[in-house]
Amino acid sequence: MFSGIVEEVGLVKSYDLTRMTVEASTVLQDLKVSDSISVAGVCLTVVELGSGAFTVETVPETVDRSNFGTLKVGRGVNLERALALGDRIGGHMVQGHVDGRAEVASAEEDGNSVRIRFTCEQELLRYVVEKGFITVDGTSLTITAVHPDGFEVSIIPFTFEHTTLNERAIGDTVNIEVDVTAKYVEKLVSPYMSAATAEAGVK
Repeated sequence: MFSGIVEEVGLVKSYDLTRMTVEASTVLQDLKVSDSISVAGVCLTVVELGSGAFTVETVPETVDRSNFGTLKVGRGVNLERALALGDRIGGHMVQGHVDGRAEVASAEEDGNSVRIRFTCEQELLRYVVEKGFITVDGTSLTITAVHPDGFEVSIIPFTFEHTTLNERAIGDTVNIEVDVTAKYVEKLVSPYMSAATAEAGVK
């Protein structure tokens, strides 16, 4: 479990779609083999530790769901270690289970913030609500606007400077994790909604 508060931006040293080695410093302080770590919003398991770097493994499901299929060596990735019991949670409850991808549609300055608009599929958008939580490349953000084809977020200067959001260009894809609560609510109420629809049809 994570909070979506990025600890540092690591650098991809190597990646062949199965093993990824990331150069880092802060997250290595107490990292151990078998620990979970969020890499660009994806929960992965540390399989090897080296000097100034760690290695994780990815499987086809990981590549298919995330933007890892286009991840290049030398690219920055947001990193966060798993939460420890008793930690303050400054963001929101993040699983590191990416639901899909979104595309950067626009980015513009808005006062001292940067307003970024993303487009995404309706499958994801159904769980997106204004002022709700969303995780973009492992960063916990608040949704400021919802559109028929996507959503917007407003980035404060600190977050913009200390995450990979400042490296993203128009057309880039990012990893998205929606608030898991919305998915649970949908699953719980769907039988009742189906029954109500069927009853309405009979009448």
